[in-house]
Amino acid sequence: MRKRTRLMPHASAPAIISSIRSPSDADAFYALNEEWISRLFTLQEEDRAVLGDPFGRIVDPGGDVLMACEPDSDTAVGCIALLAYPDAVFELAKMAVAPAAQGRGIGRQLIAAAIDRARTLGGTRLFLGTNTKLAPAIHLYEDAGFVRITRDRLPVADYYARADILMELK
Repeated sequence: MRKRTRLMPHASAPAIISSIRSPSDADAFYALNEEWISRLFTLQEEDRAVLGDPFGRIVDPGGDVLMACEPDSDTAVGCIALLAYPDAVFELAKMAVAPAAQGRGIGRQLIAAAIDRARTLGGTRLFLGTNTKLAPAIHLYEDAGFVRITRDRLPVADYYARADILMELK
């Protein structure tokens, strides 16, 4: 009897991650986020405002949007936003990976790139809000060093009601 060899699944090349730079990147940012938010929750007016104007609502106030693209094309397969707040505080938000690209480590790459970018922008505190429905994302955040905090530790008021788990980078 032949011994069966277990083969590793084909690992694709890492995504190319860069700051948002074009209207087509902005469209992809909206579409990637609209897909998961609409599937699991309700797209709120604040979501539409931020997603519809990432340059004006995120980049111009001092934050950034990072886009993950396939290495052999400009096809966006993921994104993550850094929203700037006073006192060098940043929020990690609007992380999305296209369903067809999930399971390839793109979310992990995006989180690491966003942490590095927040530091480059002078950030001293990085927080996020998520939901128990997003268990894979929670696992990625914890692996990256985020720990759970209570709502009273949030550096902002009037935070998304759907966020039932709040975290900050330790």
